[in-house]
Amino acid sequence: MTTLSPEAFAGHTPMMQQYLRIKADHPDTLVFYRMGDFYELFFEDAEKAARLLDLTLTQRGASAGTPIKMAGVPHHAVEQYLAKLVKMGESVAICEQIGDPATSKGPVERKVVRVVTPGTLTDAALLSDKNDVYLLAMCTGHNKRGVAVNIGLAWLNLASGALRLAEIEPDQLGAALERIRPAEILTADGTTDAVPAGAGAIKRVPAWHFDIAAGTQRLCDQLDVAGLDGFGAHSLTSACGAAGALLLYAAATQGQQLRHVRSLKVENETEYIGLDPATRRNLELTETLRGTESPTLYSLLDTCCTTMGSRLLRHWLHHPPRASVAAQSRQQAIGALLDAPANASLDALRSALRQIADVERITGRLALLSARPRDLSSLRDTFAALPALRERISAIVANADALA
Repeated sequence: MTTLSPEAFAGHTPMMQQYLRIKADHPDTLVFYRMGDFYELFFEDAEKAARLLDLTLTQRGASAGTPIKMAGVPHHAVEQYLAKLVKMGESVAICEQIGDPATSKGPVERKVVRVVTPGTLTDAALLSDKNDVYLLAMCTGHNKRGVAVNIGLAWLNLASGALRLAEIEPDQLGAALERIRPAEILTADGTTDAVPAGAGAIKRVPAWHFDIAAGTQRLCDQLDVAGLDGFGAHSLTSACGAAGALLLYAAATQGQQLRHVRSLKVENETEYIGLDPATRRNLELTETLRGTESPTLYSLLDTCCTTMGSRLLRHWLHHPPRASVAAQSRQQAIGALLDAPANASLDALRSALRQIADVERITGRLALLSARPRDLSSLRDTFAALPALRERISAIVANADALA
């Protein structure tokens, strides 16, 4: 927490003093300060938000001799404004009233309950149904001569809790970022790590966040394990440093521990067919050369009945496996559907699948204590639909697990 000198508050009203304390802890973030039915922004934040969101900029009185510039958004429409800001690469601290106005002496007590950033989205209103959002941290490993020998990567899909690590050669960074496509990238403040233009919103954090020993321990604590040998990550020192910074940052944005991040996957570049950024773009896997979502290979293939299936298909297209067994397994599953008995209806299977909600993201919101009544009812309806889904699958193949 940032401590301001008494001189910084001299002449300011009690409410402005409260705001300035909160803003001091979030200097590079827009602060949405709750006042009644509106979220207000002040001073430089107001000017910036007015420009980015086309809001009306007003001026009401002064505090410590400084004119108070203000801009606001109604609380019931805040999601649409947040969506616009994160799309522009901005981060927003949501400051709520937590005190009782009837009993408060002076300004109502307020605190930042969460920080919305491009890489830490979990709210359904801010997420695209068919796109995963990744927060990525990168930590460069050096030899004794100070020469960069590898780059450790850690990336997290906060909405689902999926955490991955990898270590790559420095010259492979561009290809890795094009494959992962993070929405936000964490790098150490004061370093010269070169992130390719357009790779994602860049956030600088203190270099000590990337400490390898602390990061390894933080990762073990997160996974509730004594060591990382079982995950094959014990030797990935640079990646563990990146993971430590990533977990620290993600937990800070949510204001709580990440209870749903309980597993880890180590990715090896040799697992996938190598595609450089230019090749990926020219293949138009998920985006055309003009930057549109259609027509692409993904838009032609995506007939998935669930949003989880659509996201998995997108992941598969960007991660073509080298091992033939993976491709053969997928072909066998498709073959089982194509060779379905005449009395088994694929339309009935599709209908059953459409009853399945986005369980992956709903369980993430449950773990983060941000689920809404609609999430709970969707989860209830999904559980009720599972027996019918299994029945439809069993009608197609003798062993329903063959399609898993």
